[in-house]
Amino acid sequence: MKFNIKKITLMTAVAVLLFAFSACKNDKKAEDKSAETKTAGKEEAPHEEETPTIATLTEEQIKTVGIQLGTIEHKELTATIKANGNLKVPNNNKANATSLYGGVIRTLKVQIGDYVRKGQVIATIANPQFIQLQEEYLSTASRITFAEQELARQKELNEGNAGAKKNLQSATAELSSLRTRRASLQQQIQLMGINPGSVSNGNLKSALVVTSPLNGTVSNVFAKIGSYVDVSSPVIEIVDNSSLHLDLQVFEKDLPQVKVGQTIHFTLTNNPTAEYDATVFSIGSSFENESKTIAVHCRVNGNKSGLIDGMNITGIVSLSNVTTPAVPNDAIVNADGKYYIFVQTDKEAEAHHEEGEKEGNHKEGEEKDHKEDKTAKNFEKVEVLKGVSDMGYTAVTFVNEIPANAKIVVKGAFFVNAKLSNAGGHEH
Repeated sequence: MKFNIKKITLMTAVAVLLFAFSACKNDKKAEDKSAETKTAGKEEAPHEEETPTIATLTEEQIKTVGIQLGTIEHKELTATIKANGNLKVPNNNKANATSLYGGVIRTLKVQIGDYVRKGQVIATIANPQFIQLQEEYLSTASRITFAEQELARQKELNEGNAGAKKNLQSATAELSSLRTRRASLQQQIQLMGINPGSVSNGNLKSALVVTSPLNGTVSNVFAKIGSYVDVSSPVIEIVDNSSLHLDLQVFEKDLPQVKVGQTIHFTLTNNPTAEYDATVFSIGSSFENESKTIAVHCRVNGNKSGLIDGMNITGIVSLSNVTTPAVPNDAIVNADGKYYIFVQTDKEAEAHHEEGEKEGNHKEGEEKDHKEDKTAKNFEKVEVLKGVSDMGYTAVTFVNEIPANAKIVVKGAFFVNAKLSNAGGHEH
């Protein structure tokens, strides 16, 4: 009986030791498993990528989508008045080329749109009367020669008391009359465009020339070959567009704010992308018809190409000299509730994949291609704050300073932003 009790006691002790050893071993495994789980969690935690801010485009891509570069401009967009108007050429810069004598158009040397210079021959006119005037001029010159000889003979007779004084007086009056007639014919021939000194019996001209009275562009042709024209029938109309003025129609309430010397920015109604400048030089003193507006006359400055008499315009009258940085409306893109522009930069595009060793072969190849392409350009996405918009421009304030005279994308910013978005989404 004692033996059995000892045996049971020994077996119980062995069981307790085995249980303790097993418990320790399970705790060790649990700790190892927990550590592995934490490590795996750290390795498998999603990698938070920074939003890309630099897009790289090749010269071919830039040309394909029509991206255009420009600079930050300074515009007067705040204190302004908007008004409509039109372009006009002063009457002293318009002219009709006419003939001082009636005749039939023999040649017509210009057409609508041609530029002509003052004195340039634009047409020739034929009329038999032209020959008659030259004939009379030559005949009068011959009669003057005879009248001079007769006057000299009468003077000799009168000095010898052999002639009547009445004959001397008659010869003097005849010579004076002939000289007056010759002077008149000489002026008429000159107005015909013929040099009186070149008129001779063998050189009578049957046609005269019509010349341009000023430099300008032919805006209308009234005659045609074979048609009859006279003094009241112009041959062509010429307009000198280099002297264009801008007539702006300003309402009565805005007139006190308009002064001589102020700057006007205006665009054409049919082409609002091109902007021109003008300066106020005169303000009207009466209302225009029933519109209750006053005409403000402005002198167009700078390049006038593309401007034509009669074009409608929209103008902005600057009330102060305060300017603000501004960019074209197309240069601004909206992303995530913020506004951005793209500035050309020498910075390299960011590497967006930290796990480059695993999937970097494709990425490294692409970056290598970009680096090797020397024509590629980088554009940095820069945040701006929008201000007032007018005349196709928007005032902007930069969140961070950019280099002076930096090149920005003024057209096609949407495509640059799309390229940047694709780069951030791993689309290659």
